[in-house]
Amino acid sequence: MSENFADLFAESLQDLNMTPGAIVTATVIGIEPDFIIVNANLKSEGIIPRNQFIDDNGELSVKIGDVVKVALESVEDGFGATQLSREKAKRAEAWLVLETAFEKGDIIEGVIVGKVRGGFTVNVGSLQGFLPGSLLDMHPLRDTSHLEGCPLEFKLVKLDIKKNNVVLSRRAVLEEQNSAVREQLLGTLDQGQVIKGIVKNITDYGAFVDLGGLDGLLHITDIAWKRVKHPSVILSLGDEIDVKILKFDREKSRVSLGLKQLTPDPWSTETQKLQVGEQTTAIVTNLTDYGCFAQLVEGVEGLVHVSEMDWTNRNIHPSKVVTLGEEIQVMILDIDANNRRISLGMKQCQQNPWQSFSAKHKAGDKISGKIRSITDFGLFVSVGEGVDGLVHLSDISWDKAGSEAVKVYRKGDEIETVLLSVDIEKERIALSIKQLNGDDFSKYTTIYKKGAIVTVSVAEVEQNQAIVDLAEGVQGVLKRADASRDRIDDLSSVIRKGQEIEVMIYQIDSKNRRILVSIKHLEQRQEQEALDSVKNKVAKDLAPTTIGDLIKAQLEKKDK
Repeated sequence: MSENFADLFAESLQDLNMTPGAIVTATVIGIEPDFIIVNANLKSEGIIPRNQFIDDNGELSVKIGDVVKVALESVEDGFGATQLSREKAKRAEAWLVLETAFEKGDIIEGVIVGKVRGGFTVNVGSLQGFLPGSLLDMHPLRDTSHLEGCPLEFKLVKLDIKKNNVVLSRRAVLEEQNSAVREQLLGTLDQGQVIKGIVKNITDYGAFVDLGGLDGLLHITDIAWKRVKHPSVILSLGDEIDVKILKFDREKSRVSLGLKQLTPDPWSTETQKLQVGEQTTAIVTNLTDYGCFAQLVEGVEGLVHVSEMDWTNRNIHPSKVVTLGEEIQVMILDIDANNRRISLGMKQCQQNPWQSFSAKHKAGDKISGKIRSITDFGLFVSVGEGVDGLVHLSDISWDKAGSEAVKVYRKGDEIETVLLSVDIEKERIALSIKQLNGDDFSKYTTIYKKGAIVTVSVAEVEQNQAIVDLAEGVQGVLKRADASRDRIDDLSSVIRKGQEIEVMIYQIDSKNRRILVSIKHLEQRQEQEALDSVKNKVAKDLAPTTIGDLIKAQLEKKDK
């Protein structure tokens, strides 16, 4: 035999792919605690770490004599040993399987092992792929925990071995599986039909129900006649329920379902028993900024607006008045069956404090209270029974302007007032401080009218006017132009403070509480009265004194 063993071995090596990464067949010839010895018909035996042969259960997956695929890393590592890898071979095998499945469009199996931005990571054999969230199911899923960690079927959407990129789709599998069943189911569905289904997914706006190959949407408003805060309050994943088909679009394969439609509408049956003005109990089911909803009977709710909760606290938040689940006493204010609305009131079940106050007090009564607040238009005074009365600026003082008179008062001051009026409908109580004291101005002008001549004392005098005391608490104004018929440049040069003068009242302004007096008008009147007296005297002196004179006078008139 001309060829020796070395030549034969070298020839056999030429038939093998000896490039790094090549996949070769090897036989397990030894099992050690930390490594496995294999023979790949190379120059030397290969040693592979034992952990590369451990399966998912933690058990060793080979025994002596088994033939396995391994990846060639190097024929000589510098020490004469051959470097092999079972792990790389398994990955290469996995890529090969995926390439074949991708080309044929086959379904592969994988396990969702984690969540990442935009989707999930999936273990496919020894490889890891990416599952976009939009390709997880045919409908958005709020809860995916029931799919994680268990074997699922996928289709390959994208495969790039160079970039180590594997993109999967579970939705494609479901759509393919359901297409035939869906077509068969679409032929049997009809609007108004009652069908069984299984709750497949729950969202904020409703639940998706599997009808047996086709998913239908059960909107939150069609779950129950009563208000449903979230579908999960009534439904759970996996629940088998009867639903009614409300709308069915055969072309788009869309089905709208209803659950509440399987029971009578309480708005048609129960609301007939309710009467406007009736007082009843209700349970608070929801709180909002503008009020609370309260259930009168199962499936029928009404709104208690915040303005109808309390007679006096109108700006308080509903949560300060009632709590969820609380049983409250309400009065039915209005029923709008067409729009399915009921207006309720809580304050109507309590005594109206405005009516109560009006029954105990009448106009003219003196009422004490503390100032609760001071505003631009007056003082709000607590008058008991949870209500406030208003002392308008114009009702604080007879003499001072309201803006000035209000400055002496402080929040919390205890004051006495006079009740002017109570408006129950508008919920207003009018009070007055100035009415506590007599109105000297009104008393004076009742006695002294325009044209009256009075003697006054000068209280103040300036260049252009003087203030005179007409009576206790009542003053008048004497303008420079009214001080004399002659021109006066400086009134203080003619009259002095404390001087008593006689004047005539020639203008009374009750609205502005002002009295104008005049010396000039007095002089003019006195002069006119003197002239009239002289005329009357002359006429009397020239009048006929006998019958003859009278006849003569008459004849003279006729001749003229």
